[in-house]
Amino acid sequence: MTAVHELTLPETIAGCLQWARSRLSAVSASATLDAELMLGEVLRVSRTHLRAWPERAVVVEAAEQFRVLVERRARGEPVAYLLGRQEFYGLELHVDRTTLIPRPETELVVDFVLAAVADIHAPRILDVGCGSGAIALAVADGRPDALVDAVERDPGAAAVAGANAARLALRNVTVYRGSWFEPVASRRYDVVAANPPYVAESERAVTSPETAFEPELALFAADAGLAALREITAGAVARLHAGGWLVLEHGYAQGRAVRGTMTAAGFVAVATQRDLANHERLTVGRLGRADGRRQDPTS
Repeated sequence: MTAVHELTLPETIAGCLQWARSRLSAVSASATLDAELMLGEVLRVSRTHLRAWPERAVVVEAAEQFRVLVERRARGEPVAYLLGRQEFYGLELHVDRTTLIPRPETELVVDFVLAAVADIHAPRILDVGCGSGAIALAVADGRPDALVDAVERDPGAAAVAGANAARLALRNVTVYRGSWFEPVASRRYDVVAANPPYVAESERAVTSPETAFEPELALFAADAGLAALREITAGAVARLHAGGWLVLEHGYAQGRAVRGTMTAAGFVAVATQRDLANHERLTVGRLGRADGRRQDPTS
């Protein structure tokens, strides 16, 4: 008997996509998109091309490469890792298994940062725990006059962030390897932003299967997922100008705790924003004086 998911080679574009959709439908809500992205990668063509030329033959070697990618996807490996890239805020970022895959909800952080510094000339911005560099690079791209620092403790992720900055020719970004604020301990910023690990260890069993492929240090935190959020909040006090903003992404059930932590640390105008799924996702606060002026414009 022929196996349900057997792929006969060579194939056409339409045949490959049909097989992949069947293979992935039980494991991915975006089976069609996943299949098109992977086949487009193998053939070095766009998704538009795939749809325009469905009867184009796919040579054996290419079909075999596609089959391998589909089988890896069927085992849960994220498409971003299979392709080695992820789009974020209009930028194509290289990613690998040393970096968290940038999520759409993290674009809320970039939105707020850009709005917060809209009236500041040459603002200084810090992305703590930058991973692939998503937040730092998107802000630097949106504000070419900004001076953006990015800190990442994992050497592999720091290398990815640095390579992304170089490939995108964003010369106003500097990537530092180190833990949280250590590499920039003598500097002050107009905004400190972070998407730190915030998943509680107790939630490990109910996370998406795809997260099993992502770095644990970028996902899980102690103290019900709040440890890194609290550490960054405490450290940001000494790294912000008076009136500077702290911007933290967090879990959907952590807004109240993060607001309390920020308020206790001396932040004012503390507020939480919701993502497109109506989950609390982003909490912001301003340090001390709420007029936004720097304590020392020359520092």
